[in-house]
Amino acid sequence: MEFLQAIVFGIIQGLTEFIPISSTAHLRIIPALLGWTDKGAAFTAVIQIGTLIATFIYFRKDIVELVSGFFKAIEDKTYFGNTYFRLSMLLILGTIPIGIFGLLLKNYIKGGARGLYVISASLILIAVLLFIAEKVASKKKNLEDVTIKDGIIIGFAQVLALIPGSSRSGVTIMGGLFCGLKRDVAARYSFLLSIPAVTISGFYELYDERAHLLNGSIIPIIVATLVAGIVGYYAIDFLLKFLKTKSNLVFIVYRIVLAIIIIILVARGIIPNYDPEENNVKDKKPKAELIQGNM
Repeated sequence: MEFLQAIVFGIIQGLTEFIPISSTAHLRIIPALLGWTDKGAAFTAVIQIGTLIATFIYFRKDIVELVSGFFKAIEDKTYFGNTYFRLSMLLILGTIPIGIFGLLLKNYIKGGARGLYVISASLILIAVLLFIAEKVASKKKNLEDVTIKDGIIIGFAQVLALIPGSSRSGVTIMGGLFCGLKRDVAARYSFLLSIPAVTISGFYELYDERAHLLNGSIIPIIVATLVAGIVGYYAIDFLLKFLKTKSNLVFIVYRIVLAIIIIILVARGIIPNYDPEENNVKDKKPKAELIQGNM
């Protein structure tokens, strides 16, 4: 059963990590419908390493050019006059906001924010913002046209990804569109920007939650990570090709429909707003610990 769940979790993660429909929402709602326990934010962050590897493989040429261009710019002392150096610095700069806010909001992200009502609200909010971005964006800029201002805006847009249900790719593609990037360019930049963010969060959670994650069998985590990587690779390829000729409208509509379905299911008591076992664990905490956790 654990092996089957691992495959399902891996497929969900791989499909929804790059397509702007929220991996967290699907990793919460699908297991809830199947009667499975929510694996938690730490599990999700760790199996993201699979999609991270997929990103490395898919964009291996881009990454080699960025790294070699970065050091060549230092050697030639051209710095921001070199496109690859500038893009490398923008990716680093764009990762700082989510790193800071991720640490500040860590407890909320792992706890209360994983409620399905929060996820539903986030699905709808980002869908509306993505729709506005589609309507007002000029969609003319290529990757080499991304400015420092664009990098900062997209970096802060990525902070919204800390809210479960928002979708990291969704908010960064939205930020890219608001900055005037072409749809497929916004997606490409989004995926490159995910590399430092997912690397930091994935390995941090792997270390921070090592005792909890290794308490049971490690095999399901490995299986889920591998499946997520394989499926994620093809998800990247699909979205980049899709956005060359089509808009994000289908994903916008899907997000809203999914949010409405979740709200109805929770309101009717078909699925719980929070995972039952997670709530039981919280209820067993000493009062002093609960108070400290809310400070």
